[in-house]
Amino acid sequence: MNIIIKAKKILNDPNLIKHRDMWFTRLQNLFDNRPDDFNKEQVLSISGICGNSSIPIYENPELWVKECLENLAEGANTSLTQNKFTPLCIESDIYGVHFIDSIFGCEIFFQDGQWYNRYLGKEVGSLAKPDINKCEAWQIAKRAAEAFVRQEVSLPLFGLPTIASALNIAVNLYGDEILAAMLAEPENARHDLKIINDTLCELHDWYRSILPSAQLQPVIAYERTQPPGYGQICGCTTQLVSGEVYRDMIAPLDAALLAVYPHGGMIHLCGAHQHIIPVLRDMPNLKAVQINDRTAVDLEKFFTGLRNDQIIYFMPCDEMSIDDAIKITGGDRLVIQKPPVGGSGNRP
Repeated sequence: MNIIIKAKKILNDPNLIKHRDMWFTRLQNLFDNRPDDFNKEQVLSISGICGNSSIPIYENPELWVKECLENLAEGANTSLTQNKFTPLCIESDIYGVHFIDSIFGCEIFFQDGQWYNRYLGKEVGSLAKPDINKCEAWQIAKRAAEAFVRQEVSLPLFGLPTIASALNIAVNLYGDEILAAMLAEPENARHDLKIINDTLCELHDWYRSILPSAQLQPVIAYERTQPPGYGQICGCTTQLVSGEVYRDMIAPLDAALLAVYPHGGMIHLCGAHQHIIPVLRDMPNLKAVQINDRTAVDLEKFFTGLRNDQIIYFMPCDEMSIDDAIKITGGDRLVIQKPPVGGSGNRP
């Protein structure tokens, strides 16, 4: 039997799909604070499996998809775990955290094992909405997603490129010039931030139009897995602005991006972000907060400061172990992230 035909049969196995959907139900129960015997007995944890390819996605997106699916099919039965959610995923990681920078015209380059960008070199306030269809990175991304859909496999999750957030991208495009402009030239800053956010929303809308809801996952599908219908933003750079600036200038944009998805979604945080907890608490469509590295140390502040219906995705670190996290939270509103099997790319 042809390898891809065999792989497609495995990746449409009704039992594997049923098992994945059982975990989606457990996750949704956690998000909805509904009784769930499993969630009472142990803390829900996620550690997915990533499909790999010998072909870089940049060279041949269609072949990349095919090989990733074949690779996933080889180990598909390992997803049948009972003590953790092990989703099967492919990650369309294009230019790491600089995918959107490329769409706005930045030069992207690879050095020392990761992607970087050079600033635009333009004045804040002069940003124009890009013609995404003329962008090579977007063409690669579209081809990968369309190839995935054509394969007609219902089991694997499809992780999007890093679409990030308006503030993250603005800092990538301008460096500290955007931070100064937010204080000294707020209308110029607002102009560019809105153009960035409108572009991000457009990209999410496109993905939602072609990918099945049960398979679409924003960045890092293998361990930030949410139930179907939830989005994600990257809040790494919120540590660079005050709580007041975030509330007035950035939070409305983040809320608009999450509103693209029917159930809202998640924000990723990895630095010193405790000062924006009150703002996060007041965002109705913010349903989950993902914390790792420096932010994970502040788990208790987030657990006590957020709403009772906001879930925390927790990545352990040297200063905050899984046992520490369970002691602080009692296992309530908590999802433990564990390292994935397979490649993950350069992600935020």
